[in-house]
Amino acid sequence: MFCPHCMAPQIRVVMAEPLAASATLQESMRWSQAIKPCALAALVASVLMVLGLNLLVAMFTVGFLAVVFYRQGQPALQLKASAGARLGALSGLLWFATSCILEAVVVLVMHKGPEVRKLLMDAIAQAASRTSDPQVLAMFERFKTPEGLEFLMIFFLIFGLFLAVLLGAAGGALSGAVMGRRQKG
Repeated sequence: MFCPHCMAPQIRVVMAEPLAASATLQESMRWSQAIKPCALAALVASVLMVLGLNLLVAMFTVGFLAVVFYRQGQPALQLKASAGARLGALSGLLWFATSCILEAVVVLVMHKGPEVRKLLMDAIAQAASRTSDPQVLAMFERFKTPEGLEFLMIFFLIFGLFLAVLLGAAGGALSGAVMGRRQKG
């Protein structure tokens, strides 16, 4: 193409719109790339918990850290809160699995089974002392049996799994929203 007045060659420059580029980057999150930052977040949250971090705070922190670590590997990537929630849920799942394995190893290697059983029995006795309802007291007596203790442990494991995934997702969503907002500004 030439200029109609001076016949100089015209150069056409096409620039990609920033929104189109960021949309592409938002969709490029791959789960294979998410495992490493999520596992690192699970490890850091576990260490912080051993150092005294509250259990619920650790569950929330693992999701937040997963997004931070994921973004360190890909700083140009803009994550939405929904993608952060997915990363957080995965890290919460990994943290829960890691914590269960570590706790099982500690109980088996250090022979803390009787200590854990005593803690559960004390918690049941303390809860039973707060009521005088005969039906509730009968339920607490059932929890003191081996089958009742087994039920309680399975219930708390399942509840803990759901709570870890839920709080991890919440932490990841918050981190994704905060980091996404910071990126735009």
